[in-house]
Amino acid sequence: MKRSAGIAVAAAAALALTACGGGTDEGSGSEERDVPETLTLGLVPSQDQDQLVEDAEVLGDLLGEELGVEVETSVSTDYAALVVAMQTEQADIGMFGPVALVQAVDQADAEAVLQAVRYGSSTYHTQWMTNDPDTYCLDEVVTETDDDGTEFAFCNGAEAVEGPTGEDALALIEQGTTISFVEEGSASGYYYPATQLAEVQGIDPLTDITSIFAGGHPNSVLNVVRGDAPIGVSFNDARAEVLEEEPDAGTEVVVFASSPEIPNDGVAVAGSFSDEATQRITDAFVALTESEEGLAALDAVYGIEGLEPADLDALDAARQVAANFGDAE
Repeated sequence: MKRSAGIAVAAAAALALTACGGGTDEGSGSEERDVPETLTLGLVPSQDQDQLVEDAEVLGDLLGEELGVEVETSVSTDYAALVVAMQTEQADIGMFGPVALVQAVDQADAEAVLQAVRYGSSTYHTQWMTNDPDTYCLDEVVTETDDDGTEFAFCNGAEAVEGPTGEDALALIEQGTTISFVEEGSASGYYYPATQLAEVQGIDPLTDITSIFAGGHPNSVLNVVRGDAPIGVSFNDARAEVLEEEPDAGTEVVVFASSPEIPNDGVAVAGSFSDEATQRITDAFVALTESEEGLAALDAVYGIEGLEPADLDALDAARQVAANFGDAE
């Protein structure tokens, strides 16, 4: 297994070139590609980056075995860098959050082929969390206990399986409040909650609040646990991922609202591949879900329990949310 380490830097340089109109078609060609002897699979951290690098290598090895080729893996700094990597053919396959997935389709001519399944669903939502339940809980705090016996605190009905919930409490967020988001390219960690806040409270998320970007969903939880922000957002339920560091995070941080449902993250394949090559890659990913070893690798990377065909209608809704932010990536 090889691993490419320089994709983010190269991608950033490529973005600068294309932004200045300096890109050329030389060498890109229009002929559709077959699966090459070496493929590059790009990912973005949602966990500790060093651990993701290790887990990605295992996934790449298994995918390569299914395809009969070598699969290199590369961990980009963020989704924007991975979109550009797809655009410049430095990555052949990308695993993206939903907003970045449609950006890969629209900006890099990629094809969205699969979406993740977790807890039997192809959707999820943002959780809004706080260390100040006296302000943002409009009813009593309740706790739910998971299979490991860990308690997690909720209010305003935010324990519901589907969102949105707690929007009356979101209306209490005042201008100037510090909110911990995840990163600017994250659907559940920025695009959806910022859009929801604008719709519920009329707050411009770009100018009316103090935004801090944690760089990862667990880090956003930690920002709230440690008092760096009174409010934070993450996917549901990222509190479970920080329990080793903060054993009481499940109850010290109260989830008080949730966003509308968001399509799960997914897999995109470079648009330069032939239909047959795209199908071959898609089938290889699906084959991983049919083995214990493959499922373990998908779970280790992104908590994926299954894969299903991409829901293009749901992704179009994500595209509309992203449009609220103009050309922001």
